[in-house]
Amino acid sequence: MSEGIVQISRRAVDRLGQGHLWIYKSDIERLESVSGGEVVKVVDGRGWFVGRAFYSQVSQITLRMLTREDEPVDRDFFARRIEAALQLRRELYPGGVEALRLIHSEGDYLPGLVADRYADVLVVQTLSQGAERQKELFLELLTERVQPRAIVLRNDAKVRSHEGLVLERKVVKGQIAGPVPYRVGTVGMLADPLDGQKTGAFLDQRENHAAVAAYVKPGMDCLDCFTYTGGFALQMARAGGRVIGVDISEPALKEAREAATRNAITAEWVEANCFDWLKERSLEGEAFDLIVLDPPAFAKKKDKLEGAIRGYKEINLRALQLLRPGGILVSCSCSYHLSEQALLDLILSASLDTGRRVQLLEKRGAGRDHPVLLGVPETQYLKTLVFRRVS
Repeated sequence: MSEGIVQISRRAVDRLGQGHLWIYKSDIERLESVSGGEVVKVVDGRGWFVGRAFYSQVSQITLRMLTREDEPVDRDFFARRIEAALQLRRELYPGGVEALRLIHSEGDYLPGLVADRYADVLVVQTLSQGAERQKELFLELLTERVQPRAIVLRNDAKVRSHEGLVLERKVVKGQIAGPVPYRVGTVGMLADPLDGQKTGAFLDQRENHAAVAAYVKPGMDCLDCFTYTGGFALQMARAGGRVIGVDISEPALKEAREAATRNAITAEWVEANCFDWLKERSLEGEAFDLIVLDPPAFAKKKDKLEGAIRGYKEINLRALQLLRPGGILVSCSCSYHLSEQALLDLILSASLDTGRRVQLLEKRGAGRDHPVLLGVPETQYLKTLVFRRVS
């Protein structure tokens, strides 16, 4: 069978030259013997070799580049890529951790493939036609190297619908009897690979949970808004803070309460809309020494950005009203379309509106197990900024 060929525009060639891995439908000039999900040869307008890529016949992202070298993309190719990603984690965490991201899609030069490990359970996502077509090979290679007790496919991410793929979640190896216990530092947590958010938990904030807890001194009044299952709150309480965790989801708070009980941690859990709760407390003049804002993505699409900015400013303004002088504000956004600079600008605006001046202490992102590939800004989506109120 002949190799499929895709000819791309000059603009697309330049885009690749700047380090990106995606080529959009509008930059496709010619298709020859291609089918959805296959690895194709990419050429420029002169027919010269540019690289090899996953091809999607449905998505606006038509090509996801795999290599710029004229090399076979076969079992050995993917084995090398997967081993390189796993070796990076071994080097980053030589003592080992119980939960982490093993494969970070484009960030590890494996477009569309995500693999997270919770203790001895592996959770895998194939988010593009190309990754889906290689699914069985990926599962085989990961099983050989990770040797998990069970493997869950969490292919229910909405992005798969843009690739014309069915949404599904299922156990493909072993058995899952319920949530999987794992530890983050000294705090025991639970991940639900089948029914939890994302692949079972928010692993991208894992390192930030511990980093923020380092600001806590015994007896500090701490607030964790959008706490979900208590990632920040439990760590702050373990550090000695008097913690309130607020979330609108009762099932999530139930998990947080259970985690607190298992860890012999004392915290208060409040089921409420965080916007309303923050407004009420600010009007009542309540005060905290450390406040965490970790909301869900307010801007999942670019056309939602204007409303998202208003939402982010509102919660940050209320938090600043509740923050004592010298207190710490941790403001997060997982909205890719809201840039770090835009987040900084709206917090400055909230600071000026409230008369609370702040210092920026840290800029953090997703954990080291979520590497950012330069040239692909989409791999850098999480912003976690740490401020101190000066006056």
